[in-house]
Amino acid sequence: MKIKITGIASYIPERKISNTDFGNHVFLNEDGTPFGRPNEIIIHKFKGITGIEHRRYAEKEHTSSDLAFFAAQKAIDNAQIDPETIDYIIFAHNFGDVKSGTIQSDMLPSLATRVKQKLQIKNPKCVAYDLLFGCPGWIEGVLQANAFIKSGMAKRCLVIGSETLSRVVDDHDRDSMIYSDGAGASIIEASEDASGLLSYESATYAMDEANYLFFGKSYNTDLDPDTRYIKMHGRKIYEFALTTVPAAMKSCLDKSGVAIEDVKKILIHQANEKMDEAIIDRFYKLYNKPVPQDIMPMSIHELGNSSVATVPTLFDLLVRGKIKNQEIHKGDILLFASVGAGMNVNAFIYRY
Repeated sequence: MKIKITGIASYIPERKISNTDFGNHVFLNEDGTPFGRPNEIIIHKFKGITGIEHRRYAEKEHTSSDLAFFAAQKAIDNAQIDPETIDYIIFAHNFGDVKSGTIQSDMLPSLATRVKQKLQIKNPKCVAYDLLFGCPGWIEGVLQANAFIKSGMAKRCLVIGSETLSRVVDDHDRDSMIYSDGAGASIIEASEDASGLLSYESATYAMDEANYLFFGKSYNTDLDPDTRYIKMHGRKIYEFALTTVPAAMKSCLDKSGVAIEDVKKILIHQANEKMDEAIIDRFYKLYNKPVPQDIMPMSIHELGNSSVATVPTLFDLLVRGKIKNQEIHKGDILLFASVGAGMNVNAFIYRY
């Protein structure tokens, strides 16, 4: 028995933030000293590396669980199911609900419980819980749904990835330009045909790598040092990802029995265009193969890095034909992969 995605949807906030909107930011070094370059040069270099030109921020009245609810509603409609038949709601996020203008994370009750209430699901046997797994959270949620369904504990799961990273960034850190908000949701059920999940890989590297992403103080030394923001050791993450992600993808593909020539699309976490391109290049080099044209759909240019929401949002856009020069067909082999805080890495092979 396999599991398949029978419903997919995303919620992309309408509030668009362009690179030029960072023109008046005061970017600082880690020690609080001026960065020493004009913002125009900083932004130009940023776009050249990440590929990001725009990103989306949630409206002030919405929280992460609101975005998740919007996406979940659409996924349920897409799957044409009764929400009362959902056995598990698995909500992947990192920072809970952070209301606009506040600095405190709210995770009580769980965000999954909040979505269940918003969906008005009365069935108490629909179990709702949160999953903290960094950016690979949605993929890990799919793997957990796979385990529940294969074990007989569930027949149908709702897996969500949602985040409002714009509310946990340090405005004085250049990395703040990477992050964005959004949500993706999926309905997972048992597959009765050839489609579905074929193999998977998941790992946590927690020795030297555990603190590559962390919560740290602002680069502005005049601000409260006890107020924390998302921080990262970008170079270390880049080097880590280039080594571990291609290896995980290869292990996953080899376990599936699918030939690399049969992989039609690779849906990878949208964190940094240059890093993603390097990962794909190294993956194909492990097989001594050239990278096929149009193998990697991208949404990062317009949507930025919305963490757990990037992969399901990318899949939703691909399915709906919303990515230029990209399309998939019934029976196509897809490779999903992600890397993020933990440091966590995961992947799965999927027949569409």
